Amino acid sequence: MIRVTDLHKSYAAHRVLRGVDLDIARGEVICLLGASGSGKSTLLRCVNHLETPDAGYVEVDGEVIGYRAQSGRLRALPDRAIRRQRADIGMVFQQFNLFPNLTALENVTEAPIAVRGLSRSEAADRARTLLAEVGLAGREDSYPRQLSGGQQQRVAIARALAMRPKVMLFDEPTSALDPELITEVLATMQRLAEQGMTMLVVTHEIGFARDVADRIAFVDDGRILELGPPDAVLGAPRHDRTRAFLGRLTGNPVPEGLS
Repeated sequence: MIRVTDLHKSYAAHRVLRGVDLDIARGEVICLLGASGSGKSTLLRCVNHLETPDAGYVEVDGEVIGYRAQSGRLRALPDRAIRRQRADIGMVFQQFNLFPNLTALENVTEAPIAVRGLSRSEAADRARTLLAEVGLAGREDSYPRQLSGGQQQRVAIARALAMRPKVMLFDEPTSALDPELITEVLATMQRLAEQGMTMLVVTHEIGFARDVADRIAFVDDGRILELGPPDAVLGAPRHDRTRAFLGRLTGNPVPEGLS
């Protein structure tokens, strides 16, 4: 469903991504772990072309994102075509990015009306269903200021799902939340995974990654240093840098995997 091929990205002299390759099957959940500045969020933003790669490319469901093939080369698509592609790629950010002057229901309905061409009544019906699915039935008329951080993030998830995306990207969706609010957002994400949504998740929530991910990718200095099932990567990583990162994150030494 997602194929990342030899992806490179730099900002001035700073190389952020250094030839990343990653294939994600339909319905698979991949969690990206790594230190701040390792390139995880940049990789995520390249998937939906919020960042333009310097080299390499991303495909979603067989379609190259941001480009079209012409005369054996990739040519940049116009902005309108890229926006159409992004409609198939849901993304949830660290900050909730809700419109403060719109209710929860209105936040969820705006994009399907404007981009997908749904009628207001059809969009509202779908928004009510999605808000109920993320545990916010009865809060449709609440404004963001009237919702907790966890509730706002669940509205943001419902908003992304309202576009009927093929894949969902999550960029540390719980990092701005108080600890007691994290569980409700992770539970919503776990339900999505159980429903078969293809997901690429940047997170430091080790328990979530262990329980929900099909595979975990450890990103270090712009490369995927380690990729495998949660038990292997978290329980017996092969690389010193993975062990050091997990040890800092958990406060416990991590055993060495098989060489």
